[in-house]
Amino acid sequence: MQQHHDEVQWVSFAWDLESPRSALEPVYKNLLDAAQAAKGKTEPVLKVLAEEPALNIPLLTQWEFLATVAAVDLAAARTLEPHLDALGILREAADAGSAIRIPEGSTWGVFAAEAPNAKLTATHTPSGWVLQGTKAWCSLAGQLSHAIVTAWVDDTRRGTFAIDLKHPGVIVEDSSRWHATGLKNIVSNPISFTDVPAHAVGEPDWYLTRPNFAAGGIGVAACWFGGAVGLFRSMLAKATHRAPDQIAHARLGLVDRHLAAAASSFTLSAQRAERGTVDWAEAHRTRGIAEQACRVALAAAGESLGPAALAFDEDHSRRVADLDLYIRQHHGARDDAALGELILESGHSW
Repeated sequence: MQQHHDEVQWVSFAWDLESPRSALEPVYKNLLDAAQAAKGKTEPVLKVLAEEPALNIPLLTQWEFLATVAAVDLAAARTLEPHLDALGILREAADAGSAIRIPEGSTWGVFAAEAPNAKLTATHTPSGWVLQGTKAWCSLAGQLSHAIVTAWVDDTRRGTFAIDLKHPGVIVEDSSRWHATGLKNIVSNPISFTDVPAHAVGEPDWYLTRPNFAAGGIGVAACWFGGAVGLFRSMLAKATHRAPDQIAHARLGLVDRHLAAAASSFTLSAQRAERGTVDWAEAHRTRGIAEQACRVALAAAGESLGPAALAFDEDHSRRVADLDLYIRQHHGARDDAALGELILESGHSW
């Protein structure tokens, strides 16, 4: 559902519950202004993030906020989400006794993906931790100031580290191979590390076992959801300005059902996260429901709006391409298989 607030359509997962947004208003207003100016570019959002104090947003409001930004511009949300995730990781680490200073004006990413042809290692020296090797899938590495990265500390364990991306030992590799038409300005390059100093964030394997690890994966899905809301709004606008037939009504109803199911799942996950009970089974369910809603919205919008919107509406065409790529962060049947395995291990049954 949508709530109008200062001429901005806020995406609310639980429209009948009050979201604690009063303290957030100046920040989200600036970021939404940046999202509206972004048009697929990253610079407007990064500029605001560098000027704002470290954001600490309650989880349900954060997910709604990400969805609200994504409904305006998915590249803006894709820029914002890892920054919020990184700040949340650093706060969680501080609560666990591993505080890291957040430099004023910094912008953050989270680089935790692994690739078969790239390996990053961390070695503890008398002067501290040092990183060597290559890290794959480092989105916006050439535009951010700092990042949280995972690196192998031995053959079986990965540590988590905060790094300065402007260190001379950090080399962002050539982006000429990036040919994406969706999220085309969110370039994900490998990074080469040579003797790069790093600050440990928690003990080895802490990142993968911390209480809010699964909740972080749901934040990404909130951005997908916002993209689907943007498609729904385009469908609704067309139906409002042209007398819809029964098929148009059916497509609106279909997308609305899937969005409502996803919104309910986000709300339940946020409530459980506040109690510290979100596990990966919960995250897989919510992510999967959101991803399916996006696929339904992409198909229904294509049928409802036809080729003209893709050909002549720049914002819509970009949203379709961005969302189609973004939801590939969901692993489809593999994530369902992971959920099924967790169900068998837990003995859960309906």
